[in-house]
Amino acid sequence: MNIGDLLAGKRVCICAGSGGVGKTTTSAAIAMGMAARGKKVAVLTIDPAKRLANSLGLKELGNEECLVPAERFAEHGVEMKGELWAMMLDAKRTFDDLVERHAPDEETRDRILSNRIYQEVSNAMAGSQEYMAMEKLYELHQEARYDLLVLDTPPTRHALDFLEAPERMTRFIEGKSLQFFLKPGRFGVKMIGRSGGTVFGILKRITGIDLLQDLSDFFQSFGEMATGFRDRAKRVNELLSNKRTSFVLVTSPEREPIEEAIYFWRKLTESKLPFGGVVVNKVHHDYLRWAEDSRGLDPGTALDQLPGELERVLGFGEDGSSLAAKVYENFQRYLVLASRDRENISALTRRLEGEHVVEVPYLDEDVHDIDGLAELNRYLFVSAEERREILERVAA
Repeated sequence: MNIGDLLAGKRVCICAGSGGVGKTTTSAAIAMGMAARGKKVAVLTIDPAKRLANSLGLKELGNEECLVPAERFAEHGVEMKGELWAMMLDAKRTFDDLVERHAPDEETRDRILSNRIYQEVSNAMAGSQEYMAMEKLYELHQEARYDLLVLDTPPTRHALDFLEAPERMTRFIEGKSLQFFLKPGRFGVKMIGRSGGTVFGILKRITGIDLLQDLSDFFQSFGEMATGFRDRAKRVNELLSNKRTSFVLVTSPEREPIEEAIYFWRKLTESKLPFGGVVVNKVHHDYLRWAEDSRGLDPGTALDQLPGELERVLGFGEDGSSLAAKVYENFQRYLVLASRDRENISALTRRLEGEHVVEVPYLDEDVHDIDGLAELNRYLFVSAEERREILERVAA
């Protein structure tokens, strides 16, 4: 089964995993592959390095979706039957949009957006990129303008940072610290006025800023929108668990990313969230095992014969050194990596209890343009038979 099969009938694909495993490029490749097959697809990223924009041949992306011209794909031999749209999330702008949406009137909206406390708090809250990414995803999902949305999630050291993002917003709204200020008549701002009035008064005289008033205005205005934020967080959670949503975990074959992928899968399962499969990038192909399985060759014998074959083909360098010996030494190091990858992927497959694992080999060059995405798609979207044929050609 390939990525196309896993996403059949889905409206949302959430690519998750640790940093440095190719999650952004995999997200872009999945989106491009589905668009090439006739879907109208939007891919969302929070990657500040602009790798997504560069890979699609664009100078930059913003907080609104941008259509990637079909001619750009045609230049690289990719037939685009659908449409591919892309955007890079601006977390601060997304938070501002939420305020505009939930403010009861224009006066409240303008008062919050211009409030100095809000400006600081919004920057801090926008740092919770997981929640803001889900907010933008939910917004586009509600607009129903796309057949498929692909989200490139922020890299995280802990799976729950992403899965619990909507719940964290609810806890913030309902928390004691916020409620303290939302009920000033009982204790809140009066308490601040009694114990800190002198300090705030000095600050006002020195800076001209009435910080106490800003605090009061912000929390009172934000409190008027608490119900809207709470309901929104609930709907975002519902989108996560929708049967037309699919989580695709992206990892590399090293031990630590594999263990994190297993941990994330377990949390998805415990939370009853829809899991699609795992993409393992940069896999070193085990040529000796392939030779044994497909051609019936004894791995030991094939390895013993290799130095002589290399010597016959490569000979010696200009300095008299043996090129064959250097190539053979490099190949032995490669086999060590291939053995490690095979063991780690086997452990992943066992722990996932038969769930789908899609392997992408270690490519000759980094994926940084449409040609690279097309090469990645050769492995993400091919059938099992086509995959064997590709490996046959590579090994040959």
